[in-house]
Amino acid sequence: MNRRTLVAALALVPLASRAQIAAQTAAQPELPKEKLVVVTRDGKRHDFNVEMAMTQEQQTVGEMFRPSVPADGGMLFDWGSVRQSDMWMRNTLASLDMLFIGPDGTVKHIAEHAVPQSLAIISSGGPVRATLEIAAGTAEKLGIRVGDKVLQRIFGNAG
Repeated sequence: MNRRTLVAALALVPLASRAQIAAQTAAQPELPKEKLVVVTRDGKRHDFNVEMAMTQEQQTVGEMFRPSVPADGGMLFDWGSVRQSDMWMRNTLASLDMLFIGPDGTVKHIAEHAVPQSLAIISSGGPVRATLEIAAGTAEKLGIRVGDKVLQRIFGNAG
């Protein structure tokens, strides 16, 4: 990414977030965790215990500076409403899979094996309610695909 593109990308980030990004040098404390289940098209249920990134500050820092993600863990970014989700891997040390999830809990798009520390934008490709980051390779290992269901309270479908 050349300097002009980086400057243009940073112009899209609110000033408060830019200052926080620049100042961030360590992982944020562990966020509150909640249960989440991914149900694949064959009916298999995969349980996760994920950190909930609810505030802009928590979402800006995300998984930065963490060396790994537990096999049954991850981070759920709740956008609070349906919107485009554009992520990046700045200061993120572990490769991730990202599941972009619609308001009803349906997986709309999956980005697998995101490159650590990359500034490339990883896009949901359309409006979503949330983004789930899990350890790289988990989507393939568990057979998670577009159209599968995510059960969690924010989607109003947790049982």
